[in-house]
Amino acid sequence: MLPKLAGVFSDDIAIDLGTANTLVHVAGRGTVIEEPSMVAVRATGGERQIVAVGSEAQRIIGIAPEPLEALFPLREGVIADFIATGVMLREFIRRVRTALHFRRPRILISVPASATPVERRAVVDTAREAGARSVHLIAEPVAALLGAGVPVQEAPGTMVVDIGGGTTDIAIISHGKVITARSLRCAGHAMDEAIIRYVRRRHHLVIGQSSAERIKIEAGTASAAANGRDADIHIRGRDLRRGRFKSVVLGPPHVAEALDAPISEIVEFAQRALEEVPAEVAADINERGIVLTGGGAMLDKLDEELTRRLGIECTLAEDPMRCVIRGAALVLEGLADNSHLFLSPDY
Repeated sequence: MLPKLAGVFSDDIAIDLGTANTLVHVAGRGTVIEEPSMVAVRATGGERQIVAVGSEAQRIIGIAPEPLEALFPLREGVIADFIATGVMLREFIRRVRTALHFRRPRILISVPASATPVERRAVVDTAREAGARSVHLIAEPVAALLGAGVPVQEAPGTMVVDIGGGTTDIAIISHGKVITARSLRCAGHAMDEAIIRYVRRRHHLVIGQSSAERIKIEAGTASAAANGRDADIHIRGRDLRRGRFKSVVLGPPHVAEALDAPISEIVEFAQRALEEVPAEVAADINERGIVLTGGGAMLDKLDEELTRRLGIECTLAEDPMRCVIRGAALVLEGLADNSHLFLSPDY
């Protein structure tokens, strides 16, 4: 009886710790947190004080009576600021814990497939300091493939390309076993940077990342030919030659040209992964197609452009931004049975 009672009072948690957003799923309660991976920082007397995290940090930046800095503690999917990440995780975990507090939670965290042993250890240590009883890691693309509803146990070969904010992750699974899982540090943020460089090169205009992201969302497309979008967008920035502000108009064909380089990098990354798997697995993937997940995969016409360049049908998963947390939640339901999917923290 005691073990069963302990399980009832224990909040097992799955966390999709992303560069742009963090999602938290609690066993039996669903996804209860989906907030920006950011903190608001006040600098006084040379010391840094974190005053808010997540959505609250996003809300008060720019409207607080005192100047606050927006800090993003994760870069390219891994921890760049240990202290800020720890504060953010502790706050998120505190919110989802039951009022009983009988046991500390077991936590499953998704990380980029190429996270180094040092980066994995940083995630594990941070989660433990935030109150975890035990910590398990899973590669983001493996969780994404499970969350996309792909029957990975029966198939000789299934493949996912998960395009997030900081990394593009690929996983290939055969008969329920991970054949390969790897990361490319080129994803949504790299697309924003490509737009910034394009506007600077073609129009001698300096714009910020928020403007570039807006361009990507409102006028972005992966295909310049017959893109189906009619969404010219007016942008304003500082003219490098004259030092004054000016406006220019960008349309989908311009953004497609700007995004060609990061898309080509993702295509080459996928091709390398396919070339390195056994012929039987590659043939099955060619027949079944590739699943696209992650917020970056929602770029207009990206599925069609990847299909054209790779020669394999690429299909956008349902609700692609939540595939990782859905997959992690499925693994969380049977931690003992799914241990073969875990990444080693490599102590």
